[in-house]
Amino acid sequence: MHEALVLMALAATGAPESVSFEAFRVSFAAVFSANFVLAQFLGLCPFLGVSDKTSSAVGMGFAVIFVMTMASTVTFAVYKLALVPLGLHEFLYIVVFILVIACLVQFVEMFVRKSSDALYRALGIYLPLITTNCAVLGVTELNVSSFKTMPFGTGLFFSTLQGFFAGLGFMLAMILMSSMRERLKALPVARHFRGFPIAFILACSMALAFLGFSGMV
Repeated sequence: MHEALVLMALAATGAPESVSFEAFRVSFAAVFSANFVLAQFLGLCPFLGVSDKTSSAVGMGFAVIFVMTMASTVTFAVYKLALVPLGLHEFLYIVVFILVIACLVQFVEMFVRKSSDALYRALGIYLPLITTNCAVLGVTELNVSSFKTMPFGTGLFFSTLQGFFAGLGFMLAMILMSSMRERLKALPVARHFRGFPIAFILACSMALAFLGFSGMV
């Protein structure tokens, strides 16, 4: 709420440098200091399930970027223009957000299936599971809770910005994880640590590394 009031005041006073800094702060936090995977621990299912190959990780990353960006834009617009005027924003917005995300994921699934059958098979069940990816729902919830008191245009801009860079942070985490897991395949890892055990250890190590970004902005 405090951040939203600050942004609203900056937009009202017309200070472009301050607004630009706030846009940078939101972007930096979404990618690094408040990364949805490594700092908030959301979306771990596809993060661990599709990060065994870099090609699959990149494909999933682009899909999540698209869904997060579009979901942030559409859900914020629906919230401000439909749910709030109708008085439904207190109890119905989660259901509406899930419906919007499901429609976007269905579109992405059809596009990937038509354009790259190999990528579609590599992503497997994790592609339609973006619908239930808590990171996607989490960013839409964060958008309305942070920017709902702002003017519609400003709130829509920051929601879209945060959604895009949150997806970019998800993709960064996926690529880093997949590159390390590919290297581990050529190393003599103990039998009991192969597969998901060593993946969890890597994820914990990456989360500790990303803690270094906290407090920078």
